[in-house]
Amino acid sequence: MTFYLSRVTLARNPATTALKALIDPMEGHDRDRLYDPERGRSMDAHHRLIWALFAGDPDRTRDFLWRAQGDGRFLILSPRPPASDGAGLFLPPEIKPFAPDLRVGDRLGFVLRANATRTRKAAPDARAKRVDVVMDALHALPSGCASDARRNARMAAAETAGRDWLARQGEGAGFQLGDFAAADYSVIPLPTHIGPRKGQPQFGVIEMAGCLTVADPAAFLGRIVHGFGRAKAFGCGLMLIRRA
Repeated sequence: MTFYLSRVTLARNPATTALKALIDPMEGHDRDRLYDPERGRSMDAHHRLIWALFAGDPDRTRDFLWRAQGDGRFLILSPRPPASDGAGLFLPPEIKPFAPDLRVGDRLGFVLRANATRTRKAAPDARAKRVDVVMDALHALPSGCASDARRNARMAAAETAGRDWLARQGEGAGFQLGDFAAADYSVIPLPTHIGPRKGQPQFGVIEMAGCLTVADPAAFLGRIVHGFGRAKAFGCGLMLIRRA
């Protein structure tokens, strides 16, 4: 199956200008905090906008991955090209086939925005549940510690848990992880939730970057088009690669 990598940019017209407060995160809000509801609302708005580029069958499920690049710019990986006219919301998209020529041993740089999870049982006879790898590591952190200490602890957890998670992904996705860095970690509440914050559904997002070595090109490309981790509707899972 042919896949397409598209670069799209929001048109600067009255319709999108009126939606700017929903389209982009609030300027100047504290991105150093763990809990980030503004980003959740922005991710939800971005997803709805990008759906407009693939409108047609109302019963069709999402079959594309996307990543926000900032300032109204997005990258989209999809098995069908987006609407050539930008659906009235975007400038005409730049579209090219996604068919990298990869060989065993190729070394690639990557960036990945991921909701990394694993399955855990609280007790041997308990039902397994899926947990965010960083949130799971942060549970041991005292709730009353200073904000700087919490920031340092969560970034240390994101670095360690994120690296371990992506290395495990590579075992079945045809690559070996080399250099790795976690640039940021935040918790995104689901914007559709109504009610008190306590118990609100949420997910963690790690901003990852590094290098990897291709072990199985077919398996690796198959996994890239499928995406990594969960929360793909919210702009997670699309790994961007380049020659190292």
